[in-house]
Amino acid sequence: MDRKPRIIIVGAGIGGLTAAACLLKRGYPVRVYEQASVLGEVGAGLQSSANAVKVLYDLGLREQLEKTVVRPLAFEFRRFDTAELMHRIPLGTAHEQHNGAPYFHIHRADLHELLAKAVLALDPRCITLGAQAAGFEEADEHVTLRLADGRRATGEVLVGADGIKSVIRAQILGATPVSYTGDIAWRAVIPTERLPPDIMETVSTVWCGTKKHAVMYYLRARKLMNFVGLVEHPHPENESWTQKRPWADLKADFEGWHPAIQTVIDAIDRDGCYRYALNDRPPADNWSTARATLLGDAAHPTLPYLASGAAMAIEDGAVLARCLDASSCVPEALQRYQQTRMARTAMVVRESAGNRDLYRIEDESEMRKAFHEKNMSKTRSEWLYSYDPLTAPLADA
Repeated sequence: MDRKPRIIIVGAGIGGLTAAACLLKRGYPVRVYEQASVLGEVGAGLQSSANAVKVLYDLGLREQLEKTVVRPLAFEFRRFDTAELMHRIPLGTAHEQHNGAPYFHIHRADLHELLAKAVLALDPRCITLGAQAAGFEEADEHVTLRLADGRRATGEVLVGADGIKSVIRAQILGATPVSYTGDIAWRAVIPTERLPPDIMETVSTVWCGTKKHAVMYYLRARKLMNFVGLVEHPHPENESWTQKRPWADLKADFEGWHPAIQTVIDAIDRDGCYRYALNDRPPADNWSTARATLLGDAAHPTLPYLASGAAMAIEDGAVLARCLDASSCVPEALQRYQQTRMARTAMVVRESAGNRDLYRIEDESEMRKAFHEKNMSKTRSEWLYSYDPLTAPLADA
């Protein structure tokens, strides 16, 4: 392309900000439009494997990340009642050596803040808050974003990074079929000063139970414990991460579980419990027009059972920037981006959905057999963790 196209990004979440930083670093003019009036993220943890960390390091965030991340030694899968160790996947040094970058846990708000600072350091005027997207209009040479308050923004590329309820996705793809997984997810964050210092090693522990499982890991240099509980529930509810539910309901859902789980739940603020439905959406076979495309959950909504949704959004941002650099025109770039990302993200979506039953012990012998057959440490390193969004081959134009 003779001139770098103007990029409009809808949504200032992890994916949108990563894309903005990658594009600004390459010299693209970028404007991000975010519907929230304050720039921030919800208080929850996320896991970042080597494939995503490579992008964050390339954006110059290594030093800042080291101040707050936690590097777990392993995934540990334990019985819900006895804490018996059923399976272990090494992380720590092994993950970094095999995949070229570390695996870490980070508070979502901390990562969001670092990405926002990186974007604003490159262009202090890049992000516009209080800007709710209403749709877009496309012409041969440009695309115009319409905002709910009547404002308009015009560029050559529009990127929908506005999550599972994406307005841009709805216009490109129409209504998306949604099926309830049968699970609701609890989330809470607990200051570790409220917990016994030896309650858990620096690992990510998956507690495997009947019709439910729970995940615990440290955040913010071990100052916080992240708790996620995934429970079969007969009725779906809102997908909102900010929906509070009674602490007593959480306590009841994990009655009879190991004392370590009870200790963590008892330490949760009574008004700090959030619960939301987990819905499945099949991978799309297209998410672009000539001048508009999607990334992150707007493109490929992903269940949390593989802990890779945020990593895929981070990868998307890096690959999109590379595709724009490598292509002769915008429509070609967006098709190249889509074709580069579609098979990989679809595999993550399907693997995530398929892993739900892996963490349940309705049939313990079958569960142990599945752990052995999957050999998750090896297979995930081969296709998921070792991927490098900065150098991986791009699809043909």
